[in-house]
Amino acid sequence: MKTYTAKNLDEALKAAAEDKNVMISDLTYTVVEESNGFLGIGSKTTISAYCKKDICVFMKEYLQKYFNGIGMQADVEVSEENDFYKVTLDAENNAILIGKNGQTLQSINNVLRSAASGEFKRRVRVLIDINGYKEEKYEKVCALAKRIARTVQRSRTDAVLDPMPADERKAIHNCLSDMNYVSTVSEGEGSERRLKIVYNPDKHK
Repeated sequence: MKTYTAKNLDEALKAAAEDKNVMISDLTYTVVEESNGFLGIGSKTTISAYCKKDICVFMKEYLQKYFNGIGMQADVEVSEENDFYKVTLDAENNAILIGKNGQTLQSINNVLRSAASGEFKRRVRVLIDINGYKEEKYEKVCALAKRIARTVQRSRTDAVLDPMPADERKAIHNCLSDMNYVSTVSEGEGSERRLKIVYNPDKHK
């Protein structure tokens, strides 16, 4: 992460904002070193600072370095909206990167999230999609969940889905949020975490 040194914090922030071509309010910063000098003479402040664009650049360069390392040609695009980062990949062999049931894609997603979170000392929310795979996956799991939810409505018996990643659980939760008499609850730990579709007699319009 880049650092900036000036005679005080305000000047250091101004330098960082000008360098990144953003407003000071767009910066996230940490004071690395602060010296008052002698009688105020020679005082200086050093900060490390970044903006959302830096996170996008880091992710793109991180993945590009990974693909170069394994000798695979891949196009990487990163966009940000409301502190959520979406990475779109298109590689020579998308099937290999997706893996069985999307497991390889999920692993790459986890590694990138951990790398970005570690670099910027904050929780970075990121989702990698390859050639629309995730959108199709959401449609499939939501369609399945709706069918099961209708059965729960009729039978009044709860149903438990297979383990799935957090983003797919969230997609189902949002999909079923408006359905009468059913609620969703996450249970389990780690890779075994799954959704339970629960009959809820109090939930109706």
